[in-house]
Amino acid sequence: MTAGIAPSNQLRLDPLTGRWVVVSTERGERPFAFSPCSTQVQADPARPCPFCPGNEESTPPALETYGPSGGWLVRVVPNLYPAFAGDHLFVVDHRGPVFTQAVAGGIHEVLVLSPEHTTGWDRLSAEQSGLVMAAIRDRIEEHSAIPGLRYSQAIVNSGREAGASIEHPHGQLLGMSFVPRELAEEQAGFARFTGRCLLCTSADAEEDARHRVVYADERVLVLCPFWSGVPFEMLVIPRSHDAHLQRAATEDLVAVGRSIQKVLAQLKQRFDQVAYNVVFHSAPYRADEPYHWHVHIWPKLTTLAGFELGTGVLINVVAPEQAAEELRVGVPVG
Repeated sequence: MTAGIAPSNQLRLDPLTGRWVVVSTERGERPFAFSPCSTQVQADPARPCPFCPGNEESTPPALETYGPSGGWLVRVVPNLYPAFAGDHLFVVDHRGPVFTQAVAGGIHEVLVLSPEHTTGWDRLSAEQSGLVMAAIRDRIEEHSAIPGLRYSQAIVNSGREAGASIEHPHGQLLGMSFVPRELAEEQAGFARFTGRCLLCTSADAEEDARHRVVYADERVLVLCPFWSGVPFEMLVIPRSHDAHLQRAATEDLVAVGRSIQKVLAQLKQRFDQVAYNVVFHSAPYRADEPYHWHVHIWPKLTTLAGFELGTGVLINVVAPEQAAEELRVGVPVG
């Protein structure tokens, strides 16, 4: 048995959200345990890509561009179909005993990761991934100065199963007038944890245990967390303790971008076609401690079924210890 591998069925507590997950490796032995990834993302792949160089007129004017004069390597544009828009304040309207609503004011932007149509984050150079991280930092900083906004969510959806509707590698940046439940639950998780920071403690404990570490350098630790809810889930933890991504040192941002590239390359090597979500969690603008910004990577290898949807309890069919062993990037395990 691999070092650290648990019995086939276990309940594990996610201290960030307070939710239980089930690790059930026997279910991973079922035929077709992993869902195949769609190779076609766009409904009409023959249409010109709005994010490729030369098609800039297909999008609104860029909010930011990064790269040499006369060209661009990373581009940020307003989303043509925003989920959040306008400078409406978060005012709740009670329209009945169970009808509560508010206007979805805010910002919704598209982050184009590269001018290359087929170069996802797993194939970005260290320089390019650093530019992507710089763009995320700059846009969150810009959002935080807008009255009425409280939180920014940065995401990258790769593959149709992960929610992407355009093949060209891109992410999204959403500035919101409220703090979403997932962040509020993570904040509560940090507050419940006594002693040092929850993620600083996790990083130290995982390096001592070793068997869930995927990648490590002097600035970043990537692991398949003990409480992984989906197969090959990864958590990217900057070693430097900062609550806010937009306040992190440039060297830490570059290191996080580089680590994401490395572990996504390993994931693609393991599964070839795989959809995934990359989700950046940073403290709400005007909140501070206790929090530690971090990045979640959630591969879309299985489908949520009735149990997961009905209970909120995820079932993971691959133990994180085994997942880390298959993805590990140059980390010796004793």
